[in-house]
Amino acid sequence: MTSRLHERYQKEIAPALMKEFSLTNRMAVPKLHKVVVNMGVGEATQNAKLMEVAVQELAAICGQKPVVTKAKKSIAAFKLRENMPIGACVTLRGDRMYEFVDRLLNVVLPRVRDFRGVSPKSFDGRGNYTLGLKDQIIFPEIDYAKVDKPKGMNVTLVTTAGNDEQARSLLKHMGMPFRTA
Repeated sequence: MTSRLHERYQKEIAPALMKEFSLTNRMAVPKLHKVVVNMGVGEATQNAKLMEVAVQELAAICGQKPVVTKAKKSIAAFKLRENMPIGACVTLRGDRMYEFVDRLLNVVLPRVRDFRGVSPKSFDGRGNYTLGLKDQIIFPEIDYAKVDKPKGMNVTLVTTAGNDEQARSLLKHMGMPFRTA
């Protein structure tokens, strides 16, 4: 069973991108490669229970168990030791990725308070887009009553586009609400 966004990509978006960039080969059309959702939990150095809560919330949001990221080296000023858990990360591919992006664009982003669109400048020069979210409450999977502290996260949309112009066009066709002016 393919997701709604993936079907729309195959039937509408890919042919439109082929025409827009005058591509003859279907394999040259930019597409989503993977989505990486990263949540940093710096306070987990003092309170290990925060890490468990963050992992559960990220698993509920993405539908996949996150990998706990650990500190690469010790930093005394931050009371951080090597191999201490400091974050959680999920890499989504395939249908799960398309389902997540569909929910992000159609359910989650409209729930952001005072939302005027996402920044069109958050591309990295290689066709990847990173979006920062301030709290996890905007996801419908999270129970508002159980959240003790808002935790932010980064969502990186990795595309096969060669440049930012193609990636911006792909995301715009998918329904990404870019801010104007």
